[in-house]
Order: sequence, then structure tokens, then C-alpha cells
Amino acid sequence: MSAAGDLILAIETSCDETAAAVIERGSVIRANVVASQVDLHRRFGGVVPEIASRRHLELSIPVVKEALERAGGAPADLAAVAVTSGPGLVGALLVGVSLAKSLAFGWGKPLVGVNHLEGHIYANFLTVDEDGRPIGDGRPPEFPFLCLVVSGGHSDLIYITGHGERRALGRTRDDAAGEAFDKVARAIGLGYPGGPLLDALAREGGDPHAIELPRAYLEPGSFDFSFSGLKTAVVHHLERAALAGQEVNRADLAASFSQAVADVLVDKTVAAARATGANRVILAGGVAANSALRLTMRERAGREGLTVHFPPLKLCTDNAAMIGSAGYFRYMAGGRSGLELNADPNLALGS
Repeated sequence: MSAAGDLILAIETSCDETAAAVIERGSVIRANVVASQVDLHRRFGGVVPEIASRRHLELSIPVVKEALERAGGAPADLAAVAVTSGPGLVGALLVGVSLAKSLAFGWGKPLVGVNHLEGHIYANFLTVDEDGRPIGDGRPPEFPFLCLVVSGGHSDLIYITGHGERRALGRTRDDAAGEAFDKVARAIGLGYPGGPLLDALAREGGDPHAIELPRAYLEPGSFDFSFSGLKTAVVHHLERAALAGQEVNRADLAASFSQAVADVLVDKTVAAARATGANRVILAGGVAANSALRLTMRERAGREGLTVHFPPLKLCTDNAAMIGSAGYFRYMAGGRSGLELNADPNLALGS
């Protein structure tokens, strides 16, 4: 393995993915192991926190062992142990934090707590995969840039000028984009996880302009987001069709909803880029995998002269590699967490 000081072991258990990774210099993935719980929770239509926590207890140590074995090293080769400390499900977070504290103490390594959303941002800084192949163009984004973070619980616009230097411009006021996707998927009658299934349905010949749906931009100049009204409009459309005995084209509805979300996200991002003077935009979070958002952002960025950067699809969803990248740069800046580190389900970005 590389010299001590280059390698970070990272642990991620914020929701329903048990993950561990070994990251070199914050950019090279030496190992990235994810044990998914999707099949376990699908029968319930969503994540059951207690079940997720128990499954993390079963999987976390084997996943860490596998990550170290894949990376070809031992604890002595590590510079630090990084772990997601929030936000997320408190019980799930506690499993990862407790394990990371135990390993850091037992191995005599520094502990680095990482914000889950910061991890999503740093997925864009991973440039080499486990097989030694470049990710994207093999280069991290250059500062400054505007970051759109879109996940199940968060829709945030953040202006970032350097490692640890950022300014929040906008956030969700009610339903985040990912939350709206899951709720609409449930209303349409899709399973779990809703976001990917809704995206797949929309791509089955769905017309994104077939159904007129609202787009909430809030007051002039606001970079905040609101998707609760759009979600309600979809539910009302389904209810009206049911009362009239009409069949709903689910692919059209999925495509029209996806396009409405993408339009608002892209319009706000472009407006924020103009306001800050940023000419680079990066996306982060699970919703960054949505095909309508990617297409709309690419097209609009091209017209606006903006450079846009997306993580690969497998790094958009929860994983430990992104936590390892964020943890490395925090570690290099002197960031350390004591053994009193606790899980914080409401941890704010920048805490």
C-alpha cells in the first residue's frame, strides 16, 4: 500500500447502505464496498430505521474487513479513520460512529467525523476507480464552483471557494427533490426505491411535456427550493383521473414530473451561478443520477457557457468512498474528532 499518511479508511452507515472504503490521497479508490439493504426494505415500501440499524450491526465489521483486504493493506498503513456522523438515521449512524471510534482507539489512529452531505460533494473529487481507471476526465473540479446537492432529504445550493470554504445560497423549505420523487413514485404505485424506479418509468417513452405541472420558484431572487406543491399536483392529477374513470399514462406522468423538478433545479442553479460569477457547476447526491436532471443541466450549461461535472452513477448514491475523500481533505487540514464524537441526525453542513 501507499505510505502512511496517504490512506483513509472510511465508514458510511447513515441510512440503508453499509459501506466501507479505503481512499488514497483523497482521490484514488483503493477499495469501495457497499452492502445494500434495498431488498430487505422493499417489502415495507421504504427504509425501516430499526431494521436498518440491526442490519448495519451484522454487516459493518465484515464490510470493513473486505475493504481492507481489497486494498491489500493493514491498519498500520492507515493515516486515519473517517466516518459519517450525520445527518441521517440516528440508530444507523450510531453503528458506524461506534465502530469507527473503536477502530481508531484500538489502532491508535486519528478519528475524523464527516458530514454526509459533504461526502456527496467530495464524490466529485474521486478521480481513479478501484481498477486504476480514470473517473471522468481524471481530474477533480477546480475551485471556485457552485454545487447543487440533491438527495432524499436535502436540496441545497452551495458556493465553494476551497476545501472547507463554502457559503450556503439556498436550501429546501419543505420536500426535498429526492423526497418528492419517492412520494410521487409511491402515489403512482411504484415500489422502493422510488427515485430510480420513477426515472426508469419516465424513460419508457414518457413525454415530459404531456402533463402540465406547476414549478415553484418562490419569491424573486430566492435560491431556495419547494417541491411539496408539485408533489400535491401529481396526487390531485391521479385523484381527478380516478374520479373520471380515466386511465393515467404513468410513463407520461413520471416524465412530466421529472422534467418539472429538473427545470426548477437547473433554473435556480444557473441563476445562482450568474449571481456568484461561478463558471463551474457540480452536482452531488442521489438525485444527481436522474436522467432528466443530467440532460437538462448539460443542455442549459452548454447554452450558458458553464462547465458541469457529475459523479458517476454509482458514486451518486450512498457510499464510503465519498466519505473517505472528504475525510482525507479534512484530515490534511488538521480536522480531528475526539472519541466523544456522537451521531447527529440533524448535522448541518459546515458543522
